[in-house]
Amino acid sequence: QVHLAESGGGLVQAGGSLRLSCVASGVIFGINVMGWYRQAPGKQRELVATITNGGTTNYADSVKGRFTISRDNAKNMVYLEMNSLKPEDTAIYYCNLYFPRIGPPHDRSAWGQGTQVTVSS
Repeated sequence: QVHLAESGGGLVQAGGSLRLSCVASGVIFGINVMGWYRQAPGKQRELVATITNGGTTNYADSVKGRFTISRDNAKNMVYLEMNSLKPEDTAIYYCNLYFPRIGPPHDRSAWGQGTQVTVSS
């Protein structure tokens, strides 16, 4: 089993910055993808950014050039640096850990409880 815990959310004015952190505990398989997703009120959860164990990154078009995802494998942590924040970035941000090389009876994905990010205009 895997447990994820996010931190770093808060209230910030448009144009400001926040840095989110997520720590993973439990059995962490070497081949994995860590990422950040967000869910705004009344909308479905959407991908923000992902990073593989090898460091390959992927970003949603809406955050390219503003957000940066990184990880520290020694600490089992993933970060999301958010700059030039906009009101539309307001959402609950969730940490995700995915194992593409495992199957039943193991779970291939784990989620954190989420941290609230609110950007005021």
